[in-house]
Amino acid sequence: MFTTEQILDIAVKKAGLDCVPADSGVLVPGENIKKAAFGVDIEVGEVLLAKELGVDCLITHHPEGEHLVNLFKVMENQIDRMVEAGVPINKAQKVLSERKEQVERNLHVSNYNRAVSAARLLGMSFVAIHSPADFLAQRVVQKHLDEKIGPYPKATLKDVVNALMELPEYQKTHAQPKIRVGSEESYAGKVFVTFAGGTSGGAKVFKAYFEAGIGTLVVMHVPDDVVKEVKEQNIGNVIVAGHMASDSVGINQIIEELEKAGLEVVRFSGVIDPK
Repeated sequence: MFTTEQILDIAVKKAGLDCVPADSGVLVPGENIKKAAFGVDIEVGEVLLAKELGVDCLITHHPEGEHLVNLFKVMENQIDRMVEAGVPINKAQKVLSERKEQVERNLHVSNYNRAVSAARLLGMSFVAIHSPADFLAQRVVQKHLDEKIGPYPKATLKDVVNALMELPEYQKTHAQPKIRVGSEESYAGKVFVTFAGGTSGGAKVFKAYFEAGIGTLVVMHVPDDVVKEVKEQNIGNVIVAGHMASDSVGINQIIEELEKAGLEVVRFSGVIDPK
């Protein structure tokens, strides 16, 4: 049997992190946990469903409660990722700042505690695991694309999409990878995966990557206004790998570790079973 702290610790260690990110943590403490339900999103409906299924603990990927309000804090991780791509650290900080402030303002007025209060009233423990799963997904997909695309300097966006489709989560989703900026025949150049860091950094962040030499960004999702601006920039490509599938890549890494440790885990609310 497990405690909520042990479940969180397994996820953090699997992701190779030194501490718990601001968008993750224990929302409702619990112990003697035998069966957990892991969903991409957990709201009151999922809390009630899990109760009916006899689940001891809820695990949400997208943060709830205080961890939702603090989501903007993990956007700082995007600075590290930009630096890895060759963006100067001072430039990375500046191009991210406007979007980070916007996210903080939007989340500050959100009704952030609905699912948490429902779980507490029903006596169910609750954990949020966001950034650890996103880091794992980013690592898995980047490694896969480096192996499949890296050796071929004239690889196209079609080749990148085909490589993504080799992973089971992308095969099984109804929202498969899509080219949002560029065409199938466009040369991919250097392909860089940006999944972690809370949420999209915005058009200025995309431009900074392209100016640093990235040819194609592979992201989970991208707003229409950013697509429009990136097309106008005309210096790079964007592939949307897919939200639920990409989240599931990282979540499944954590579920595998939890199951190895002896916890029964039910996938629901958007998590794609790779088997």
